[in-house]
Amino acid sequence: VQLQACGGGLVQAGGSLRLSCAASGVTFSSRHMAWHRQAPGKQREMVATIYNGGTTKYADSVKGRFTISRDNAKNTVYLQMNNVNPEDTAVYYCKMIHVRGDYWGQGTLVTVSS
Repeated sequence: VQLQACGGGLVQAGGSLRLSCAASGVTFSSRHMAWHRQAPGKQREMVATIYNGGTTKYADSVKGRFTISRDNAKNTVYLQMNNVNPEDTAVYYCKMIHVRGDYWGQGTLVTVSS
């Protein structure tokens, strides 16, 4: 299984960014997917999860601003980030949830300037 995340970069507060994570080597449509993030000096935390049926879950800190979605035809999960603020600065990781052990992408850095 390989997860390739991209889309990070520098964005101003109040702006938007879309992250993508392409999966290969697995039947994507049957998997639950998630985005996590790790800010400097902090623990990694869940940002958003999308289950194989399409149900979503969000951290309270991003509700109403971030949207997770998936395109099973493209084996890709997205994170649309709107109205970002400096507290959203972190390395963002996509994760494929698996009962025998989760798979992680390499991370993509998002920096929000004030």
